[in-house]
Amino acid sequence: MSMTSPMTSSPNWGSRTAYLLRNSLTLTVAALALLIVVMSILNPDFLSWQNLGNITRQASVNAIIAVGMTFVILEGSVDLSVGSVVALSGTMMAGFMVNNNMNPFLAVFLGLIIGGICGLVTGTTVAYLAVPGIIASLGMMEITRGLALLYTGGYPLSGVPASFSWLGNGNIGPLPTPLVITVILYILAFLVLNRTPVGRYIYALGGNEEAVRLSGINVKIFKALPFVISGFTAALGGAIAASRMSSGQPAIGTGFELDAIAAVVLGGTSIAGGKGIIWGTLIGALTLAVLSSGLNFIGVSPYTQRVIKGAIIIVAVIIASRNRDN
Repeated sequence: MSMTSPMTSSPNWGSRTAYLLRNSLTLTVAALALLIVVMSILNPDFLSWQNLGNITRQASVNAIIAVGMTFVILEGSVDLSVGSVVALSGTMMAGFMVNNNMNPFLAVFLGLIIGGICGLVTGTTVAYLAVPGIIASLGMMEITRGLALLYTGGYPLSGVPASFSWLGNGNIGPLPTPLVITVILYILAFLVLNRTPVGRYIYALGGNEEAVRLSGINVKIFKALPFVISGFTAALGGAIAASRMSSGQPAIGTGFELDAIAAVVLGGTSIAGGKGIIWGTLIGALTLAVLSSGLNFIGVSPYTQRVIKGAIIIVAVIIASRNRDN
């Protein structure tokens, strides 16, 4: 039973070059570099500090949500509730500040706990009631979206303190605050996945759950934990999104689960679980952000962009599946 995070075996293709061309993460890195070059040619201001700051702010919410999604997919499941958890946590944070005059720091803290609780309910349902993750998270998606709409009456909650906007729009030194938070989160995720038993167990669950069970490890705890992490990171993404808009939006987050899954798969994580690198997810999220920025620049409609993202997911899964089979 392998408990290492990188993909350690090279498929039998006859040459290293062929293998690299089939590797989804390598293709994603190449696509990101190509997109940057093309966008820089089309728009000389693309690499300006201001534009790069805008792209990182746009990418941060998806990149943060995708951290938790990576944990869930590594164990061989999927979390469809992240977009709705973004909405619920963001509106609750805004509501705490607007309706209860709560300190922004405390409001964000409580919002993160709410996200973690949502993940805990989903994870417990999966681990202890043997409900498939896709079904349990689908139910949680509806529950959290409904709660967000009930809490706000379907209307945005505005009037949050000006200090709250620093989280999504401010800077730490020369760097955007969301970028700093994203980098710190990825470092922590890397350490958990690659330097702790928790990470090894999550990888192992995605590779061979029965072997983990036979080794005496409490499988249920480690099946539930990734969903808790996913709920927490979705809530953190919700905090940044609410901060950027200076309001709680109960309708926000639709399709965020698609973006997060796309970032994870583009980053080379196997959709079947057990194999993947957390830094690949960050590259996948950046690639999607640059792609979205470029498509907006050339006037591609948001509806067409969704078609393109869906096609990208299918292609990435096909590539990853062939890597696994070979």
